[in-house]
Amino acid sequence: MKTLSLIAVVSAAVIVLPAAAEDENMMIQVQRLSLDTAEVIAKETIAACREKGIQVGVTVVDRNGIAQVAMRDTIAPPITLPISKGKAYAAVMFNVPTAELSERANTPIGRVPGVVMSTGGLPIQVGGALLGGVGVSGAPSGVTDEACAKAGIEAVQTDLEMSL
Repeated sequence: MKTLSLIAVVSAAVIVLPAAAEDENMMIQVQRLSLDTAEVIAKETIAACREKGIQVGVTVVDRNGIAQVAMRDTIAPPITLPISKGKAYAAVMFNVPTAELSERANTPIGRVPGVVMSTGGLPIQVGGALLGGVGVSGAPSGVTDEACAKAGIEAVQTDLEMSL
């Protein structure tokens, strides 16, 4: 009788173990930017553009494209905020710099409200993981917008990499 009980316990364990292993794959860990980090990115982005004598709006979004921080420098036009948000959103949704999306801008996907496919948005990535995006608007050129966004990301890049 003890042998049958032992066989029953071992059989039950063999059946339960694969189910337990599957449960471990039922959820995934998602890394996110902290609000403090998003704020540093935004402030450093504005500082980089100020050094060039340019007033901009900047938006940092999370990996879902939801704004974490939106800032507009003192005399940057109000329109810079929705444009920067659209660039950040596009960068994170497509996981590429918005400069790479310009050919798609005049397509149905490029005309989706809230998506801005002009240069000035960058994804924020660490160790192959997408954490969010940053978009900038207000410089005379999208290339300058992008350079400021890059400076904002670079201000925290090493710390983000060390936190992995």
